[in-house]
Amino acid sequence: MRSVLLLFILTPIIEMWLLIKVGGYIGAWPTIGLVLLTACIGLGLLRYQGKEALLSARAKLESNEMPVREMADSLFFAVGGALLLTPGFVTDAIGFACLTPGIRTVIIRFFSQHFLQSGHMKMYGFGGDSHTQARRSDNGQPRENQVIDGDYERHSD
Repeated sequence: MRSVLLLFILTPIIEMWLLIKVGGYIGAWPTIGLVLLTACIGLGLLRYQGKEALLSARAKLESNEMPVREMADSLFFAVGGALLLTPGFVTDAIGFACLTPGIRTVIIRFFSQHFLQSGHMKMYGFGGDSHTQARRSDNGQPRENQVIDGDYERHSD
């Protein structure tokens, strides 16, 4: 928790310092234009990739698969979009990293392994590369007598 607080304190200081340095080299108006340009490019990327993730998630849901990857991508799209709208070059770099497919995959893998190892997140029913491997037999048909672990609560209406 302290590292998050430190991050919120240091990030604006670093951003202001970097904006002042870049503004000293190229001038104030070109610096402002560069910040606005990165925000516009980022929003365009966010819009395109968000639409692709939504279509992919819909297709997976229609085929009774859990869109886990698309949900993770959407979380990073939201974070990346917010960072791109924040004025500054460091936040823009991190925002673009969240929107770049290859880099995003590495970041998602790192965070998921970190959370799994720390015990903050547990995954059940996932095998191999996709959720369908845990739900289907070798011939691709749904497994008979599949056990789904869950909790329920009765409400008397």
